[in-house]
Amino acid sequence: MTLTRLLPQALSVLAAAVLAASLPALAQDKPTEIKLAHWVPANHLLATTGFIPWGQSIEKASGGSIKVTIYPAQQLGKAPDHYDMARDGIATVAYVNPGYQPGRFPIIAAGELPFLVDKPGPASQALDAWYRQYAEREMKDVKVCLTHLHVGTLHSKAPITDPAQIKGMKIRPANGTVGAMVNVLGGTAVQLSAPEARDALSKGVADAITFPWNSIISFGIDKVTTFHTDMRLYAAVFVWAMNKDWYDGLSANQKKVMDNHCNNEWAAKVGAAWGDAEDAGREKLVAMGGHTMVPMSKAQIDNWKKAVAPVYDQWTAGAGKLGLDGKKALDDLKAQLAKTGGAY
Repeated sequence: MTLTRLLPQALSVLAAAVLAASLPALAQDKPTEIKLAHWVPANHLLATTGFIPWGQSIEKASGGSIKVTIYPAQQLGKAPDHYDMARDGIATVAYVNPGYQPGRFPIIAAGELPFLVDKPGPASQALDAWYRQYAEREMKDVKVCLTHLHVGTLHSKAPITDPAQIKGMKIRPANGTVGAMVNVLGGTAVQLSAPEARDALSKGVADAITFPWNSIISFGIDKVTTFHTDMRLYAAVFVWAMNKDWYDGLSANQKKVMDNHCNNEWAAKVGAAWGDAEDAGREKLVAMGGHTMVPMSKAQIDNWKKAVAPVYDQWTAGAGKLGLDGKKALDDLKAQLAKTGGAY
C-alpha cells in the first residue's frame, strides 16, 4: 500500500483521536441525583426564583449527569431538621434556617441582628463572603454551598409602633436572634417554624409574627394579621447545606459544576431574586385591601435601635466565648455590607 493511500486513513484516525480528546469529560461522568429538600410551599417565591433555576442550571452544566429532584414543604423532614438531613444523607442538599435551633450556630447569627441589613441581594452577597471563613468551623458536618438572607418586620393583629409595646406580648420570631430581641424587650418568644406560624396566630398562641412581606401571603398569614410595621427590622439567614459524602463521590468535572453553583455569585443572585420578590409583597398587601401599613418615623426607628442594642452585646459576648474577637468579626461583616451596598 502506497504512502499516498495510507495518508487519508492516518489523517482520519488522527482526526477521530483529536475529536475524542476534545469531547467533554462530562459524557463519561456517572449519573447522580441531588435530592433537594426544603420546607416552604412548592410554589413559594424561593422555589421559583431560587431552587428551580439553580437545579436547571446544574443539570445543563453537568450535561445531564446530575439530576435535581426537589422535595418541597417538609416532605423529607421537619423544617428544624434540615441541617441534620443533609449531614445524614436523607437529603443531598437541604435548605437550612440556622435560627430554628437557637444556640447551635451562633456565628452566622450575626447576620440576623436587627437594623443591620437593607437590600437583600447585596446583603446576601456580603453575608456569604463573610461566613465562608467560619463555615467549616461552625457547620463542619456538611459542605456549605451558599448563604443568603431576606429582610422582615412585625405583622400583628393590632398596630405596633413602639418597642415598649412588646412587653407582655407573645411573638413568633424568625430565628433565635430575633427571639433574643423579643426577650430583651420584655416579650415572650414563641419559637415555631414558618409552616406552623399561621396556626399559632389563629389559635392565639402568638400575638404577632416576624416575617418577610410576600411570605405573609404565601403562608396564608394575611388571613390572621392585618397590621404591618413598616420598617426593616431584622434579617433571617439561610444556608444551603450539602452532604459531604455525596460531594466527595463526584467526578472532578461534576465537582467543578457544583463549585460553580455554590459560590458568592449564586448567593447574591438567590438573595436578590427572592429578597426583592419578598419585598414586593408589601404592595400586594396594600392592593388586597384590609391591611394597614403602620408608618414609622426616623425618631421612632432610632428608639427601636436603642432598645434592641443589648442584642448586639449578647452576640459579641457569645462570639468571645467561642474564642473569636466578636467586635472585629462584627466590624468585618459591617464592612462587607458597606462594600456591597447591603447595609442598613
